[in-house]
Amino acid sequence: MDVKTGLFYLFAVVLLFAAFRVITARNPVYAALYLVLAFFQASAIWLLLRAEFLAISLVLVYVGAVMVLFLFVVMMLDINVDSLREGFWKHFPLAAGVGALIALEMAAVLMGGFRLGEAPRAAANAAAANTSNTLELGKLLYSEYLYPLEIAAVILLVAIVAAIALTLRTRKDSKYVNPADQVRVKARDRVRIVQMPATRAAEPVVEAADAAKENKA
Repeated sequence: MDVKTGLFYLFAVVLLFAAFRVITARNPVYAALYLVLAFFQASAIWLLLRAEFLAISLVLVYVGAVMVLFLFVVMMLDINVDSLREGFWKHFPLAAGVGALIALEMAAVLMGGFRLGEAPRAAANAAAANTSNTLELGKLLYSEYLYPLEIAAVILLVAIVAAIALTLRTRKDSKYVNPADQVRVKARDRVRIVQMPATRAAEPVVEAADAAKENKA
């Protein structure tokens, strides 16, 4: 067994452990951290498969943005985990069946790649060594998959607009100032000079106390 195969098994074992802990950790923060670890191990496996662009994209997009945002949201919301676990065993058989079905489908798809002979693998490795997978992925996306890419971009744009619209809804407990009223404001509308009569200064406390003693005497 060479070094590359040993690293693959190491990353795969850590990936499986992290994925298992994501669904078994009692604390949501720990589950999110284990998911970050799983993403790192998956990116390392992609590096071994010479898919550098996918590995860097996984680290930058999911670990650097999505997971950090998810972790902060989980920490700020203070979710009651006990209420979420009430129906766990009730829905466990259905979830286990769906998971087994997905595992069988992935195994059926992936086993076709393991059945390749040595000649196709050598040809694929030689072709991958002479070309850049990032360049080939870009050509493929903007040629054969151009319309699906544009549809995905439109869906993401709609999601962004919907998120902004939901956050800008009118709330009764929020104070709102019209910017147009602020621009049109004038000094005479905000400042008023009032003339008040002069008042006599208050007597010192000591003198008032002495006067009270004289009156008693």
